[in-house]
Amino acid sequence: MKKILKKFYKNKSVLITGVTGFKGTWLCSWLLELGANVVGVGYNPNPNKNLFYKLNLNRKIKLNLFDIRNFSKLQKLVKKTKPSIIFHLAAQPLIYESYKKPLETFDINSRGTLNVLEVTRLNNFIKSVILVTSDKCYENNFSTRGFRENDRLGGVDPYSASKASAEIIAKAYKESFFKNKSVRGISTGRAGNVIGGGDWSPKRLIPDSIRCLVQGKPIFLRNPSFNRPWQLVLEPLKGYLILAMKQFKNPKKYSGAWNFGTEKNSITSVKKIVEYIIRFWGSGNLKINKKRKFYEQENLQLNIEKSKKVLKWKPTYNIKKSVQITVEWYLEVFINKKKPLNVTVNQINNYMHDSK
Repeated sequence: MKKILKKFYKNKSVLITGVTGFKGTWLCSWLLELGANVVGVGYNPNPNKNLFYKLNLNRKIKLNLFDIRNFSKLQKLVKKTKPSIIFHLAAQPLIYESYKKPLETFDINSRGTLNVLEVTRLNNFIKSVILVTSDKCYENNFSTRGFRENDRLGGVDPYSASKASAEIIAKAYKESFFKNKSVRGISTGRAGNVIGGGDWSPKRLIPDSIRCLVQGKPIFLRNPSFNRPWQLVLEPLKGYLILAMKQFKNPKKYSGAWNFGTEKNSITSVKKIVEYIIRFWGSGNLKINKKRKFYEQENLQLNIEKSKKVLKWKPTYNIKKSVQITVEWYLEVFINKKKPLNVTVNQINNYMHDSK
């Protein structure tokens, strides 16, 4: 896989929005390993920008700090740098935060997507666009088969509804402006509950757990029985990279909506994940916090058969291995005092090797 991706992305001009965020940082690091010329749009303040700067990525790419809702700045940057591929990751990504700031959540997640689509419509040199949404864009149907790409969109919490809105906007643009054009590919990528080293977002399981372990405090769980399709951050990123490459070459065939989740029946409870974390860390304990303050879907599972069959993409690691690799990142950086850049690059290269 490494040879195929490197051959395609080498010297390609790629724009990443949300580049200073957790997933954006990992994607940026991977694309640099592949030899791409990366332009990034980031935003201050960003709770995850710590990782981005620790990896010195601000010195390796053309970084631009502005709000993705600023269309004129985005259009000016795109015209200047002429990316042929765009990965749109900029978002307000937290369910917890969406209850505190619903207007901002809807505005960022909807208008950010709209702006990226509009600059794509106006600039013909853009050939492939991946709009990252969420597994939470689906209306809860209590199905055990997993959400499929053509299932009904919805969401009763602000974050989920904002991502469903972004999906609807993307489909409207695709059908109205790109449907009969064979030169540009537009797709949405649906994934969720990614884990990996360097994530410091508040109210997220892995960062909160690591903070407690580093401080020697017990890990409190608010929803221990909730099941999630946890996956290593590199799993969906591999899907985005493959999809962007394939639709660059054949936009008509590969444009659309795509799920990048875990294998069937692999969803795992919050409690089980924390037990894995404690085991791989070597110490720690957990406690249950019964105060549940906001709605979250209790079970989430994506059906990934379309991505497996058409894109030839599939997950590389099971959940236990994914948690192990995640905990190892924090152990290497905080306990063994290794450079975050070296740890991150090694994990990317090991993943590509294992994804043969």
